Amino acid sequence: MKGLKTLLVILALFAFNLHHAQDQASTTQELSLDKGSIDNQFEYIYKKSGNYRADGKRYEVVRIISLDKLRRNVMDTLTASNKKVAELNATISGHEATISSLNKKLEETSNSLTSVTEEKDSMSLLGMPVSKITYNVILWTIIGGLLLFFLLFVYKFRRSNTLTQDAKTALAEVEVEYEDHRRRALEREQKISRQLQDEINKYRKSK
Repeated sequence: MKGLKTLLVILALFAFNLHHAQDQASTTQELSLDKGSIDNQFEYIYKKSGNYRADGKRYEVVRIISLDKLRRNVMDTLTASNKKVAELNATISGHEATISSLNKKLEETSNSLTSVTEEKDSMSLLGMPVSKITYNVILWTIIGGLLLFFLLFVYKFRRSNTLTQDAKTALAEVEVEYEDHRRRALEREQKISRQLQDEINKYRKSK
């Protein structure tokens, strides 16, 4: 039983070591100085380097050609990074200029909107700008004054018309009374004239 357990443990360790060795081989095969990131290239150099100990210290032995290639790759990467940084700075500068232009246009638009709003909220009265409220107050005051004047005129007209009608009525009554008085006076005059003629006739006959 113990022998079986020991055998199983040995097989498990062997399988683990084999899998680990395959992973390392696969990783080493994937690493290269011709592709991949700088970190992977340094890992490749580390994997490919030899080592030895001297004076109790561990040293890594790296091929000069590999170091030169890694150096060129690092310089190329730095150059590309600097170029990318320059492009990004140029893009940022362009964006800042665009933002500045947009802010300027926004300020101009805001000022124009404020001016339009002020013009919308104001009216021109006799060439002078006044607020809408003041304009409306003045306008409705004028309309109210004209309406009051019109009502006063209508009242005066009706009162004058009434007085005229009353005067005409009074005049007509006076004319009627005058005609009546004149008729009675004429009748009295005619009566007196007849009486006087009768007296004259009587006096002639008595002679």
